[in-house]
Amino acid sequence: MPLRGASTTSPGGPGDRSQATRDLDRLPPREVVARILEQDAMVAGAVAACADQLGRAVEGVASRLRRGGRLFYVGAGTSGRLAVLDAAEVPATYGTPSELVQVILAGGERAFLGAVEGAEDDAAAGAAAVRQRARAADAVVGVAASGTTPFTVAALAAGRELGCLTVAVTAVPSSPLARRAEIAITPETGPEVVMGSTRMKAGTAQKMVLNALSTGVMVVLGRVYSNLMVEMPASNEKLRRRAARMVELAAGVGEEAARRALDAADGEVKRAVAMLRLGLDAAGAGERLARHDGDLRAALGERDR
Repeated sequence: MPLRGASTTSPGGPGDRSQATRDLDRLPPREVVARILEQDAMVAGAVAACADQLGRAVEGVASRLRRGGRLFYVGAGTSGRLAVLDAAEVPATYGTPSELVQVILAGGERAFLGAVEGAEDDAAAGAAAVRQRARAADAVVGVAASGTTPFTVAALAAGRELGCLTVAVTAVPSSPLARRAEIAITPETGPEVVMGSTRMKAGTAQKMVLNALSTGVMVVLGRVYSNLMVEMPASNEKLRRRAARMVELAAGVGEEAARRALDAADGEVKRAVAMLRLGLDAAGAGERLARHDGDLRAALGERDR
């Protein structure tokens, strides 16, 4: 049986009025929540419909990064803040340099915690920021629910002029942002529960897209072995325990052996795994990984199996 929201929501974009929630302010709290969640349940399907475009974006961004490029997210307001969240997690999860994934946020850092009046309308500032920071080898991903934010649209256009790979993440396929991108990822999430509140369904879709994009890129770059975080920095006790568990699972050893190898490898999960799997010391494991550009599966001789 279809969801109540799914059967009564009129087509349209995030700025249109939802027919499924016109009585929202007359409902008891539990029903308000139920109606919100019914609408949220549509988001995953909308994102899944963009799998081909997402796959192209992962391939394109990974290719740029493999050749020394960087990934720039560009956004304003909620979209920009979601981009900041994604970028902040990449070094902590995959041990990348902080400059590999960067964010150009309309209004600068202070816009993360509050609105900066007029920042998203400043097209010249968006274009200038990309021209100042990006180069042809990079990838630029513009994130805007409506696809019309002047700062983001101009930034993406500037990136394309520079020769960057350009990707749009928007809920409106026909928007200026989508038209200016080489790859447009456009989950059609429909009208919001509260009209125009794009931090809801459109924001959830953006978070899912960015999660899939950054994770997919890291997998393609060999920073994941199986489904294990083998590049994670073990910077506190919780993460040291997690790193040891990664070594246990990847090397098929017990906790004590994993911790000994991890200590000898200076906390590097991949090197510890290579030591245990190949019977090498720390230096030999490091050399083996270096010969395979840090790709653990290739270092273990498993890449062609």
